[in-house]
This record gives sequence, structure tokens and C-alpha cells, in this order.
Amino acid sequence: MTESPATKPANGEVRVKNGLKPERNGLVKSLHRCHERQHKHHCHPDEEEVHAASHHGSLYKRPFIESFEETPMLVAVLTYMGYGILTIFGYLRDFLRQWKIERCHIAREKEEQKDFVPLYQDFENFYTRNLYMRIRDNWNRPICSVPGAKMDLMERASQDYNWTFEYTGRVVPDVINLGSYNYLGFAENTGPCAESAAEVTVKYGVGVASTRQEIGNLDRHEEMEKLVAKFLGVESAMAFGMGFATNSMNMPALAGKGCLILSDELNHASLVLGARLSGSTIRVFKHNNMQSLEKLLKEAIVHGQPRTHRPWKKILIVVEGIYSMEGSIVRLPEVIALKKRYRAYLYLDEAHSIGALGPRGRGVVDYFGLDPCDVDVMMGTFTKSFGAAGGYIAGKRELIEYLRSHSHSAVYATSMSPPVVEQIITSMKCIMGEDGTTIGCDRVRQLAENTVYFRKRLREMGFIIYGNNDSPVVPMMLYMPAKIGAFGREMLKRNIGVVVVGFPATPIIESRARFCISAAHSKDMLDRALSVISEVGDLLQLKYSRHRIQPSSARPFDDNVYEDIDD
Repeated sequence: MTESPATKPANGEVRVKNGLKPERNGLVKSLHRCHERQHKHHCHPDEEEVHAASHHGSLYKRPFIESFEETPMLVAVLTYMGYGILTIFGYLRDFLRQWKIERCHIAREKEEQKDFVPLYQDFENFYTRNLYMRIRDNWNRPICSVPGAKMDLMERASQDYNWTFEYTGRVVPDVINLGSYNYLGFAENTGPCAESAAEVTVKYGVGVASTRQEIGNLDRHEEMEKLVAKFLGVESAMAFGMGFATNSMNMPALAGKGCLILSDELNHASLVLGARLSGSTIRVFKHNNMQSLEKLLKEAIVHGQPRTHRPWKKILIVVEGIYSMEGSIVRLPEVIALKKRYRAYLYLDEAHSIGALGPRGRGVVDYFGLDPCDVDVMMGTFTKSFGAAGGYIAGKRELIEYLRSHSHSAVYATSMSPPVVEQIITSMKCIMGEDGTTIGCDRVRQLAENTVYFRKRLREMGFIIYGNNDSPVVPMMLYMPAKIGAFGREMLKRNIGVVVVGFPATPIIESRARFCISAAHSKDMLDRALSVISEVGDLLQLKYSRHRIQPSSARPFDDNVYEDIDD
């Protein structure tokens, strides 16, 4: 795990054992005896945990603990061997397909185009034919209910090794949902949000059939944007109908030729696409590594643009609040300190963190207790914590007015659907407490408690878990290709729905299961899911961790983490 200096031993002692190398967060892993944290973790005095410390303790008001345990050597070797065997058999099967011995249903060139440059022949296509098809049944599963804490799945079967599927007509009921981004449980068909959305649908209809600049600007859109700005504590905000396009279509309006974008290596595909479309020069820094970021900033200031050495028109640092595949939280206090020191701009994507972090559910800025004005461009989505759709950009009024006339997503896209807008307004007011209840505050607190509990129990069982202790995105490492499909299938047999992730969404040997914790999950649901995960983990031998901690009798949640705060 990694710690900020706020939790580092007073004598500053750092002991490195077992040849541990610098990890992805750029910090040297060190080992501290568990008795130094025994009052928090209730571990055995002889047990060791892996920690790493940054050098900016004064920037953090509370412990910043993350975990990225190194892959065991034997597991890494076996994983590479597994992919090697699959590759060999893949080429053999391609040879059989070429000679029509084995049927292949995937897209291919027409016979009359055989002399053309091929459109489909690349490594991803090879991977799709020979590995993805083996485990394709783990994805695109259709559900026929609200994606809440539990859901109903439509059963399907394949007679041709996952090339096509047929529905059996049977519904698998009450599957515990550990895959949806329903962090605060607002994806529901009952309650105030659903009722308000239904009323607005009757009044306004479902579609607007126009852009905001023409006659698609409703009074509900205006109210929503004012509410978003108030919620975030900034001057102004604007909303878009699609979260992906909020990044990919707005970044080209903010940066262009002669600008420099410094992007975290694990940024979402929408940020990567937006940076490429902008035409800016892009340089990538190591994940959450402030030394790597500062080095790039220094080089940018000293050397300027290539060839001409003129100063960059602007430097834009692009990071996420919670990284959706790693479960890590951005080191925002350090990023802001660097941004101010080198006079760069900061673009913060809070797609997963808004609503899910902070004592008031207002994202990673609230989590660290920072000033929202220190973030130049605040981006987030309504698709997760708010149970709706779309995204937003927030910041200074001048920024928003500029984007209203220069953003492709604002000028050309159809306005957001009225019931979706109403879902956002109602759920946001609930989180803010403006509905006259404590439902929103209770859900934020419940999510934090469920997250800490779930992560702690998985570590006690011996699984390798990535990410921050407070992140509701919980990646559990699977590694080997055969275990990707096996884990998803075995969990579903036991009525637990999970998401398994592999290449190209992750590095090819870092396949994982990704759990998303929700405030809607009860303790009984989590205990049931944890019991099944442990059972399947034993069956598939997934308990790779070499740093187990002893189970604690009490539920590991500090009630002082989220104190009651008056707006």
C-alpha cells in the first residue's frame, strides 16, 4: 500500500526488502512493521505491509493509502506462457481457417478486394478471433431490470463457440450487481427521482429535437446548469448529452497547435481521443507520478516547442479523479501545487469521483478539502453517481461562455432529454440536502463505509487489490487469460454479476475483475458476495497476495472520516 507522509513514521525510516522495485506510482516501496499502524489495522506485530511515501505530507489533511502489490514472479511467468500457448494455437487455427478446414465468422475482406490493403488484419483482430471469442459470453449480457443492487439477467446460450447467441427465454432473477457504476444507488425505478422524471416526461416529452443554440434550450436545462455550478462551488457550468463526447469534443476547443498536453498514462480513452483531435503536442507521464510530471513541466518550460524553442502557447495537465481501471485517486494536492508553480492549466475528469468521494459527495476536490477555483476545467459525468446520462464542464464564467460557441458538442449535438435532466436535478438536490431529507448524505456515508469494508475483507482473504482505500472502484487481479472467463462464469453460477476486464482495456498480462461498490448494497449482500468471491478464489487459485492481514472483529470504518458538514 502507499501512504502520504501524514502516516509515515516520525523518524522517516524507510526499509526496502525483497528487492522491491519502484512501482507505477513512482514511489519506492518500503516496508514498515505493522505495529506502527496496529491501532488502525489490528494486525499481527510480525506481519509486514508494503507502503510508499511521497514527500508532500503538508498537502494532505488525512492519510492517502493506495495499494499496488507487485505481481508474483511465478504468476507472471505462467501468464506469459498462457498467452504464448494461445498465440501458437491461434496461428494454427488461422492456418486451418485459411484452408477452409475451420469456419470463421469474423469480418474479412471480400474476394474481389484481396489485392487491397487489408482493413482488418491487425493484432487486435487476431486477439478477437482467438481469445476474445473463447470468453465472449462474459460481456454484453442483456439485463431486463433496473441495474440496482440486484438485477435480472436474460439467459442466453451459444451453439457455435460464442460466435452467436440465442436467448433461452429464461430470466436469472436477483443477481447481486457488482458491475454497474451505480455508486449512490440512484439508478432506481421508484422514489423521488423516478417520480420527478415521469412528471417531466408527461409535460415535456422525451426528446427535444434541436440543439441548445436553436430551440432546444429548456428552462430545465438552465436550472440544471445553475445547480451543477452551485454543487461544485464554481461560477458556471454547462451540460452535454454524452459523457464520452464531453471530453473528446471539448478538449479540441481548449487546446490546439502550439499547445502542450501532459496526460497521465492511464487516462480514459475519451481524454486520449480529445487530446489527439486537438492537434496539440502530447506527452505522457507515469501514472500518478509527480516526479515524472514535474520533469516534463521543467523540460517544457526550459526547451519550449520542438525546433523553434518558442514558449508553448499553453500547457494543459490532464488527470482523472478516480482511474476506472486502477481504482486509484489522483494526487490532486500535488498536481495543483505543480500547476501553480509552473503556471500550467489543469483539466480534471471526475467521471467516477463526482458523487462518490468527499464528505459531501462533491468529488475529489471535496475529498482533499481543496478550493474548486484551483482547478481550471472541471469535467464530470451524470452517468454514474446520479443514475442519469451525459456530462458537464464547469469553471469560470468566461470559460463556459467560450465553450458554448466553440465546442462541437455544444453547437451540433441535440439537447439532453428532459427526463434525464430531471433525474440529474432531483438526485443532485438529494445529495445537497435541498430536498429536505438526509437521504443523499446517508448514501454518501454508506458508500464510504461499504467501500472500506469490501476492500478490507478482500485483502484479508489474500487477493491482490489495486487502488485507494476510499475508491469504490475495486480491481481484483486475475492475470491469467483462462481465469478471465472462468471467474465471470463461476460468479454468475452463484448469482453474482461481475465485470471482468482484459486486453486492450488493460495491459495484456494484467487482466482483472472490477467491482463497483454501491450505497445500495446492504451488508448482507456484500457478505454474500465476499463469501462467493472467496469460494471462487479458492477454486481458481486467485489468492496471490503475499501480504495478508489478519481479520478484525469490528467493521473497519472510521466514523470520523466523514463528519457532518453544514453547507
